[in-house]
Amino acid sequence: MTISSVDESQRKAARVVGLAYLLGNPPAIFAEFYVLGRLIVYNNAVDTARNIMAHERLFRLGTASNLTVFAIDVVLITALYVVLKSVNRNLALLAAFWGLIETAVLVVTLLNDFEALRILSGADYLRVFEPDRLQALARLSISAHGAGYNVGLVFAGLRSTLFCYLWFQSNYIPRALAAWGIFASALMGACAFSFIIFPNAAKILTVEYYGGPIFFFELTMGFWLLFKGLRTHPTAVYFRTTT
Repeated sequence: MTISSVDESQRKAARVVGLAYLLGNPPAIFAEFYVLGRLIVYNNAVDTARNIMAHERLFRLGTASNLTVFAIDVVLITALYVVLKSVNRNLALLAAFWGLIETAVLVVTLLNDFEALRILSGADYLRVFEPDRLQALARLSISAHGAGYNVGLVFAGLRSTLFCYLWFQSNYIPRALAAWGIFASALMGACAFSFIIFPNAAKILTVEYYGGPIFFFELTMGFWLLFKGLRTHPTAVYFRTTT
């Protein structure tokens, strides 16, 4: 197949992709790093529970921010499919499905945050439990948030790696940028997968290690697609496509 000129629907979708990349990162950083970083105390259920109840509005705002990110992710995945389906429809569809599984897992993960609030609410039916037990249960729910995120990031890595491969094949963007996206996406997914098997690896492979490259890629892609857009006449790429 030869990839020819870009149509208007792809151009519009590419701008949506760029905007989604730029809009999705700030609330994600706020929720995962500022809110949870401020409220969660490692290996201390008592202080964690006190922080959450003392700053309940902030905790809820972090949860709402994450929900906003996941809504933006659905828009991003849809727009990526529209742009890249002409390259290889089957691979683009597979990447989109991986992305939807990723988003579904992360949305379900948010229920653990609400569960923590419910446990710490002080409702009458919870008085049969000792305070320290409730605090431990709340901390357990917050821990499930991290485990759910690891599962979601595995599918995020698969989705992003495959879409970046299609970017590379299409030549709609600089191939060096697409190659960096493949590397950054695969690194993120591989690290998240390793945390499931080797939990202590998270102490060595910190978020700066696996999150930095993908953040740089998404930020660069966001500005590139918004201000540069897709190349009008990409270099021809030949490969077999099954329809």
